[in-house]
Amino acid sequence: MGELTHIDSKGNPSMVDVSVKNITQRKAVAQSIVELGATIMDELKNGEIYTKKGPVFHTAIIAGTMGAKKTAELIPFCHPVGMDDCKVEITTKGTQSIITCTVKVEAKTGIEMEAITGASIAAITIYDMCKAMSHQIEIISTRLMQKTGGKKDFKRA
Repeated sequence: MGELTHIDSKGNPSMVDVSVKNITQRKAVAQSIVELGATIMDELKNGEIYTKKGPVFHTAIIAGTMGAKKTAELIPFCHPVGMDDCKVEITTKGTQSIITCTVKVEAKTGIEMEAITGASIAAITIYDMCKAMSHQIEIISTRLMQKTGGKKDFKRA
């Protein structure tokens, strides 16, 4: 397994020093899937669900973008990066909403955590806005789908 990357020579938690890394174009794509169930999906009209709290998917897109932008404030050793682009898209399939968060940056460090956070926050927002309709909602998965730039690229099969 090798050395722990976030532990310094004295055994204390520490950020990774990225000052010697090269700046590269980086992109990360994360996905969250929310099982809403038939009761909630019956309310889907023109690609949107409206509740007393407002338009669910539109609100989740805004929340996901805000979450991605605040990632470094939430995760202790995550480097703050000025994102060049963040897109949160929501599609539906059957009784599920599929959230895709794509983040791009030109930086010395990756942007995977921003994409994962954006997708997660959008999923949690959907849950919050729909919970009055059903407590059977389930956030099924959140995972990194792809990353490019840095040492190695990754794409989930």
